[in-house]
Amino acid sequence: MAGRTRRWGMTAGLASAALMAGLMVTPAIANAEGDFYQPPEVLGGAPGDLIRTESSDLAIRVPTPDGVFPAQGTRLLYRSNDANGAANAVSGTYLEPSMAWNGPGERPLIALAPGTQGQGDQCAPSKALNQVVQYTPPLDLFTEYELVSINAMLLQGIAVVVTDYDGLGTPGHHTYVNRAAEAHALLDSVRAAQNLPEASIPEDGPVGLFGYSQGGGAVAAAAELAPSYAPELDLVGAYAGAPPADLVATLEQIDGTALTGAIGYTINGLVEAYPQLSDVLDAEVNDRGREMLAAVGNQCLPETLFRFGFQQTSDYTRTGEPLGVVIGRIPEVQEVIAEQRIGLRAPRFRSWCSTAPRTTPCRTVRDGRWRWIGARRRHGAVLPEQHPADPSRIHRQPCAAHARRNARGCCVHERSLRGQARAVELRRILITPNCGAF
Repeated sequence: MAGRTRRWGMTAGLASAALMAGLMVTPAIANAEGDFYQPPEVLGGAPGDLIRTESSDLAIRVPTPDGVFPAQGTRLLYRSNDANGAANAVSGTYLEPSMAWNGPGERPLIALAPGTQGQGDQCAPSKALNQVVQYTPPLDLFTEYELVSINAMLLQGIAVVVTDYDGLGTPGHHTYVNRAAEAHALLDSVRAAQNLPEASIPEDGPVGLFGYSQGGGAVAAAAELAPSYAPELDLVGAYAGAPPADLVATLEQIDGTALTGAIGYTINGLVEAYPQLSDVLDAEVNDRGREMLAAVGNQCLPETLFRFGFQQTSDYTRTGEPLGVVIGRIPEVQEVIAEQRIGLRAPRFRSWCSTAPRTTPCRTVRDGRWRWIGARRRHGAVLPEQHPADPSRIHRQPCAAHARRNARGCCVHERSLRGQARAVELRRILITPNCGAF
């Protein structure tokens, strides 16, 4: 398996590089957006119903006699539910692979939950996939880094659907790292893809979930909510990479790092989903904080990193306290943030996690793992033998290949967890666990 993974990883990487180098001569013709992302005034139907679709040419592609390599894209606008259960519209992209599926059974579908893109509508993956590089002077520079993982799947004949999440592309602020909104958007992207008449996937075929960072949180949340929200889906596996399982702990971890600006995404998203918090939070930030929140609401990640990286949230609060301290004395905000906690419900299918100690506290992922295991035990689920009954024994479990255990007990990859190896393992919907399979 390791040799095959390396070969597939090399193939995916070389394909991406070759496409990037050679496809400049075949630039994508951008679809006129018009009102595509504007939902109708009345949203009827059921979650996952298609509102509208249009062709979406990947910027990195090769025309062939049989179609387009590696995939033909379809832009989607589909019905979903927001953080409060109200009907909303979410955009995304379905990618029909040109490669045949040579595995057992019918062609599987992977629902890819993107990592942090930003909060401006221009950062939506369904737009970024149409451009090699998006640039608006002076600092708005972005490319869709998820293409590496996407190509690794497409090259194996796996169909892929990529959600834009709530409010990324569509009206309103993107509800960044909101557990319910992201889970709904991801699960409904599967329903939308299966509703496409031209898709080669079956309506009730096997589905895997894949995501890292923000995407890892979306996958973990979707795995938790799937039994009640989308029980009809044949979800057979999920990989949640570095999920921000505890937002307060994650805030404290990234405050003062390159990702400080992403805290602004979170605050904007909280206000969008829970308008009752608007006045409460506004009273706690100073003018500089308001400027930061307004700015990041229209930025993609690279510009946010450049402009607000390594700042302290204490520079943005009225009292000069770190934002984590401020939140700690506001019950209304604490209550809403507690609702975003991952690990309080148990998935009913195989789910794996990994950590990224520099951005996501590994203890929150590890704790979430044990909460999941505990919930499954309480409900009488039979767990694989490799899961120890004693949480302290987790440190004696082996790390995945290409990983080592750090001083805090987390498995840390020697090469990027975003590498093709992780995506390639999804061919069998089996991914080697890092800090343990849930």
